[in-house]
Amino acid sequence: MTDDVLVVHGGTPLEGRIRVRGAKNLVSKAMVAALLGDSPSRLFDVPKIRDVEVVRGLLGLHGVKVTDGGEDGELVFDPANVESASTDQINVHAGSSRIPILFCGPLLHRLGHAFIPDLGGCHIGPRPIDFHLQALREFGATVEKTPEGLHLSAPNGLHGTKFALPYPSVGATEQVLLTAVMAEGVTELRNAAVEPEIIDLICILQKMGAIIKVHTDRVIEIQGVPRLHGYTHRPIPDRIEAASWAAAALATRGHVEVLGAQQADMMTFLNIFRSVGGEYEVTDARAPKLGDPGQEGGIRFWHPGGELHAVALETDVHPGFMTDWQQPLVVALTQARGLSIVHETVYEQRLGYTEALNSMGANIQVYRDCLGGTPCRFGRRNFKHSAVIAGPSKLHAADLVIPDLRAGFSHLIAALAAEGTSRVYGVDLINRGYEDFEAKLADLGAHVERP
Repeated sequence: MTDDVLVVHGGTPLEGRIRVRGAKNLVSKAMVAALLGDSPSRLFDVPKIRDVEVVRGLLGLHGVKVTDGGEDGELVFDPANVESASTDQINVHAGSSRIPILFCGPLLHRLGHAFIPDLGGCHIGPRPIDFHLQALREFGATVEKTPEGLHLSAPNGLHGTKFALPYPSVGATEQVLLTAVMAEGVTELRNAAVEPEIIDLICILQKMGAIIKVHTDRVIEIQGVPRLHGYTHRPIPDRIEAASWAAAALATRGHVEVLGAQQADMMTFLNIFRSVGGEYEVTDARAPKLGDPGQEGGIRFWHPGGELHAVALETDVHPGFMTDWQQPLVVALTQARGLSIVHETVYEQRLGYTEALNSMGANIQVYRDCLGGTPCRFGRRNFKHSAVIAGPSKLHAADLVIPDLRAGFSHLIAALAAEGTSRVYGVDLINRGYEDFEAKLADLGAHVERP
């Protein structure tokens, strides 16, 4: 634990420019999709984060040759020799990522069987895989649960089906897409997730030869094809990381330009950001020409001075306010005058991080009731999933232990905004989703160091 700590000298506004690369929630799924092709795939702008390392290792175990391309952040996948991996080898990765469940469909298509270890991921609620398993069974897979994990097979192949999700789960939608594209016949998925990362995955699969129609009212129709080829793709930028740096700029009364950030995928966040009192400017890309190196587009975020305003917000599936945006933004809301209300409707146990903020001087109360919005599926189920933030509060330094990825970045923002020197333990967990964040902090003038 002593090696996994960052010393943060707070109270300095973040100022400067950083860049975000491909979205964490798309890149790892794009890597899995390469398993389906019968020729190499090429993916650009891949961030150097732990989730990518995990998927790269899992692909290697299954015979996919993964190499670095000529461009920084470029990966090339050659799936010519897909093979089974031993249970022991796969179990090395158990607990480090939830991505392995998405290997099921592609491996069933390529090998006829798959093994999925016990799944890890951030502890923000049970996040059951029942949706995934039910969908795979609907396609014709058999699932055998064992102490070490799940053994799947498809003795009669996989066939298209009609399937309705009880909740528009992103992971389950990805599972259906990755399985249906080569299943015999037509698959109709109702109540599907339609996040930008889902649409980008559909674009990748379409490049590979898939036939996928996105209808209105969360209905996706997939016509199975007998073969897919490789793809070449540059993913959408990471809208979660972009919003995290925006929240950091607001909480520290700073000014941060996030190159690569795209307005269209962040419209809901930008509306709330402006309602709180933050300012932003969308900067268009400028193509290089003689005497001008050009510039990548992005969004500049800053605190304009004066007071911030309390808001009421409710997390929801896209196009609602993204659950991964609320934790960093709540730190900024501790500096807003009045009572802000946050109703978390996506994950039932995502407000535990507020205890650490309270230890730093914030005034946050959590409730079991559905506050500030319509009743959600967690109402009357004893989950503390609503928060009331009273502000402004003067934050002071503290020793913090990071519980999960997004809460970890919110703790880091709080330490940067607080007066004094904080020690943030478990900080390496942030590497799961934020590429080279310590170097980016240095570029923004933060005073942080490893002890």
